[in-house]
Amino acid sequence: MKEYFQFPSKLDSFRLFSVQHLLTIGIIFVLCFLLFVMRNMLKKNRKRRIFRFSLAVLLVVSDVSYHLWLIKEHAWSIRRDLPLHLSDLVVILAVFMLLSRSLKLFQFMYFAGLGSSVQAILTPSLDKFSFPHFRYIEFFVSHGGVILACLFMVTAFNYRPTLCSMWVTIMLVNLYAAVVFALNKLLGANYLYTMKKPESASLLDYLGPWPWYLLSLELVMILSFYILYSPFWIKRRYQHKS
Repeated sequence: MKEYFQFPSKLDSFRLFSVQHLLTIGIIFVLCFLLFVMRNMLKKNRKRRIFRFSLAVLLVVSDVSYHLWLIKEHAWSIRRDLPLHLSDLVVILAVFMLLSRSLKLFQFMYFAGLGSSVQAILTPSLDKFSFPHFRYIEFFVSHGGVILACLFMVTAFNYRPTLCSMWVTIMLVNLYAAVVFALNKLLGANYLYTMKKPESASLLDYLGPWPWYLLSLELVMILSFYILYSPFWIKRRYQHKS
């Protein structure tokens, strides 16, 4: 049992799109699908309240337990473990979104939260933290939880992203990246991977060398945001024609 909590892990290296990875992605996909299947039930006030508070608690427990685990293992580092990666920051923001039911926060989270979390679960940086290590489970619970939180706001509250909010999110993400870049210089860190590519396999491997991959990543972000917005654009076009 101890080996599932060790840092560094002595398990086999995480393999991208292995059976365990694909099964985990499949479970998250099924849960997202069930949100839409059960959307009428989730619109009832009592069930909606229970779900959003339960999901918020799950995200808090997951995030806090991760940092407590690092501290216990004497592995927490200011250069690596501050919640400055976008996919880590949105876990915290998802909790506030669920508790406050903020439409403005949802407008940001739908693009930044969904986009970064989907990328995180597709190309996770887990080194030797393979299943069933604690870090593997915590990683997919937190990032999968963000995806569920964003889609829950769509299904249960009928919140909708807008094209304007998409470009506001792009602007905010770029401003945030500039601040993080300055912090990386100060701390000697690599949050948001603005200083160099991650050592494990990632999307950045296909986007050119530093610093050009930052420009390529900008284009990928815009394209992914348009893809996330497309279902609502298509629905609106269809309703307009009808």
